[in-house]
Parts: sequence; structure tokens; C-alpha cells
Amino acid sequence: MFTAITHSQIYVLDQDEALDFYVGKLDLEVNTDVSLGFMRWLTVNVPGHPDRQILLEKPGPPALSEETAEQVRELLTKGAMGGHLIFTTDDCRKTYEKLLGRGVEFTEEPTERPYGIDCGLRDPFGNSIRFTQPKE
Repeated sequence: MFTAITHSQIYVLDQDEALDFYVGKLDLEVNTDVSLGFMRWLTVNVPGHPDRQILLEKPGPPALSEETAEQVRELLTKGAMGGHLIFTTDDCRKTYEKLLGRGVEFTEEPTERPYGIDCGLRDPFGNSIRFTQPKE
């Protein structure tokens, strides 16, 4: 049946601001940025891994009615949309310090866990992001 997950999606309120954050601060790279007429298809990926993309989607038509899109925007800004991304890194503390220096706001500092070291942050829209240095 299935052979891979190629795309995941999170909602963002402003796609240009999302680019500044995900590409400018987190060092992801733009995979696709095209207008489909009815929406902007904007995806990013971890450098060197174009086979797994994150769609940075603005809530609205055609997928959502304007009324539903407004509800999604309200939930998103409260951090209640459930959008989660989890990345891996070779050195959690070093990545944390680098991103802290770029002005990224963290919700949790690097912490030892049974599976490795990880920490948490939110993007400018309320989506939860974690990155983990897996235990060797």
C-alpha cells in the first residue's frame, strides 16, 4: 500500500512571516512556492530531505469557509490547533543556543529525557515545535 509520507501540513496566519521564521531562523529550505490561483502552495523541508515537505497553509477557502477559517485562526493564536512538528538534531544544546541567538522564543529549555535531549518552542502562529537529540 503506502510507501512514504511526503507532506505534512500546519496552519500559519501569514505565509511570508512563516518563510522568515522557518527558512530565516530554523534554516529549512523552500521546496515549492507557487500560486495555484485559489491558494499559495508553500512548502519547506529540512535541507537535503526534499522527500518530506511541510505545507505552510493559510486557513481559508477553498478548504475552509471563511467562518470556519476565522475559528481556526482564533484557535491557532491560542496554541490550540494541535499543529506539531518534531525535528531531530545532532546537538540539541548547540541548536538551542543558535536559535536563541536568532531571537527564537522557547517554551522549554533542553531537557534530558529517556529517549535523548529535547526542547520546545512555538512558531509565531502558535504551532508547537520540538527538536530532539536522540539517545545513542
